[in-house]
Amino acid sequence: MFYNAGFGASHLHIAERRAAWISLAALKLRPGSSAEGKGRFAPAKWKRKTSKRLCGTNYPLSIAFIVVNEFCERFSYYGMKAVLTLYFMNFLHWDKDLSTAVYHAFSSLCYFTPLFGALIADSFLGKFKTIIYLSIVYVTGHIIKSVGAIPTVGNQTMHAVLSMVGLVLIALGTGGIKPCVAAFGGDQFEEKHVDEKRKFFSIFYLSINAGSVISTFVTPLLRGGWASIDSALFIPSVVFIAGSGMYKKRPPQGNIIVEVCKCVGFAVNNRWKHRFSHFPKRQHWLDWAEEKYQKSLITEIKMVSRVLFLYIPLPMFWALFDQQGTRWTLQAARMNMDFGGFVLEPDQMQTLNALLILLFIPVFDMGLYPLVGLCNIKFTPLKRMTTGMVLAAIAFAAAALVEMKVNETVIPAPAARESLLQILNLAEDSVHAHLPGSALSGEPIHPFQDPLEYQTLKLNADSETLNFTVMYKEATFPCSQHFTGGKAYSLVLYNDSTGLACKLMQDEIQKPANGHAALRFINGHSENVNITVGEEDFGAVLTGCDVSPYRTLERGEYSAKMKVGLSGTSLDVGLGLLDFGASYTVIITGTSATTVHINTTQDILANSLHIGWQVPQYVLITAGEVLFSITGLEFSYSQAPASMKAVLQAAWLMTVAFGNVIVLIVAQGAVLEQWVEFVLFSCLLFGVCIIFSIMAYFYTYVDPEELTEQDKREEKEKAKKKEKELGYQELDAFINS
Repeated sequence: MFYNAGFGASHLHIAERRAAWISLAALKLRPGSSAEGKGRFAPAKWKRKTSKRLCGTNYPLSIAFIVVNEFCERFSYYGMKAVLTLYFMNFLHWDKDLSTAVYHAFSSLCYFTPLFGALIADSFLGKFKTIIYLSIVYVTGHIIKSVGAIPTVGNQTMHAVLSMVGLVLIALGTGGIKPCVAAFGGDQFEEKHVDEKRKFFSIFYLSINAGSVISTFVTPLLRGGWASIDSALFIPSVVFIAGSGMYKKRPPQGNIIVEVCKCVGFAVNNRWKHRFSHFPKRQHWLDWAEEKYQKSLITEIKMVSRVLFLYIPLPMFWALFDQQGTRWTLQAARMNMDFGGFVLEPDQMQTLNALLILLFIPVFDMGLYPLVGLCNIKFTPLKRMTTGMVLAAIAFAAAALVEMKVNETVIPAPAARESLLQILNLAEDSVHAHLPGSALSGEPIHPFQDPLEYQTLKLNADSETLNFTVMYKEATFPCSQHFTGGKAYSLVLYNDSTGLACKLMQDEIQKPANGHAALRFINGHSENVNITVGEEDFGAVLTGCDVSPYRTLERGEYSAKMKVGLSGTSLDVGLGLLDFGASYTVIITGTSATTVHINTTQDILANSLHIGWQVPQYVLITAGEVLFSITGLEFSYSQAPASMKAVLQAAWLMTVAFGNVIVLIVAQGAVLEQWVEFVLFSCLLFGVCIIFSIMAYFYTYVDPEELTEQDKREEKEKAKKKEKELGYQELDAFINS
């Protein structure tokens, strides 16, 4: 397998770490480097300094600072990103579609900016200064975002503005240093220490993995203080600067990506100038660059263009894969997260992908691939990538099935001219409620009966006053209430001096965020009641069936502290388990300050589907990731000449960026139910997979080194021939003179 050669022995969250590969390409495979020999970018002369060694080994001491820096930076990035979607929803109070769109816009920007970082490092500042300056930008972004997460700083608009400015700076910082850090670490080694350098990259990727796994699991536990999460993550640049005096620092050497763009631009411009029919045609449009650029460079660009053509369908895979941090996290928040006493946070589920990567890489490399080979099946890289895409599509089909089951506990929102109604009977005896033209049945409603479901009321306008008739103890009582379309209500019936009274209360039918439970109180007691549950103060709930506002609490067993009446008699009343995603109404009754009775109704059902049902979709998409991502990198590197590997890595990063753009467009443009959206993405990837398999069928594998060497031999022969011709011309001129 490809990673055995040192290219990421332990891949974890591959979609987030592809950028490090460009560093390896820039280090080991840069034109003009020792691996390439003299070429278009002959490196500037630089003096290698003798560095201190780590514990008597051939490892420079400076790499310890680089590895620790990478761990801290990845912990910072993944920790912040793990809670980002829920931060948007719970702190900035954005809806799920806007939160998803901004999350993927941020992810996309993080994969566009590595081109900017590589250009600066290779052409102007060098790796060390680029890492330092962009780390300052990175830290500044974290500080600004942290300030924006402090509740007392400004209003909601200020929080949103500071958060967005911070995220843009973080994207510039983290993306800009992606292509620099690993290559800078490799610069610290002597050329002769090849094994140590290879092992360094394994250690380097291990630090990425460790930062990812730990932060993805730990950071959601610290979600209580949004600002404190970011403020603890400013260590990376300090650690890196601490080793400044030990580093070997290469000067800028020129950027192959810039050279490729110039060559392509010249070919296009030259072809346009010679577009008329009287000019002789050339075999390939890139051949129009021969007047200025070497044939070897043109041949290498041709090889790369064939691979880039295969990259066109790839963004769709990343469009699905990167939704683990948004749509799948939001799905997890509406599921039962209890594992026998240990409660998993919804954004911690992403850790499963990281752990499965560590498991699947050796299983696939030492088990699956050899087994397929024994069956005489030619499992080529492009076939593996196609299989990975199929598995990702199946993963989203599985996610759609899970979403349909999750929705069974969700109350559908009423239409514009509809209202939802449930009736709560707080009276001493059963009642019968009737509304002409409605679906309300004449069935008796018993005292404190928990309604099974909401009834839908049709309105003749956007809002309307409806007249109910209530039968109670053989007497009829009128009840007129005003309803607004698109809302849900509870009609509370209770005893008063006239016999029976009614009161309309608006309900919240959207499930509480993040798997929390919602709670409110109705006071049917003869005295006012002050209520506190945990750290939530519900305030004074007045007698006469006053209702408290909703408060959300984490799932758990609770008791309410109630101070009843003017005497302030304090009572502890057990509420029982407030479960994931449920909404409760607690009805308080009693006739004296020392007596309190409660009855509880469940307005929204608890999340019944266990989060363990997400495991199959994570297994499928992780297996798809191993087949698609690692194999894709292997294929790309095997089909590109040494000098063009950085170009391909940049293009690979762009497929991730465009994949996030696809999600952004769908999240904002398509108004679909979530399960339908999952099916849409699954079908799109299946369709793209068919197109990719057709493209792969007609692809011919090549040996780039052989083609490059052939071009170099031809160029040498042409040079010798031209030199010989010049010699003959000089000889003729001498004879004639």
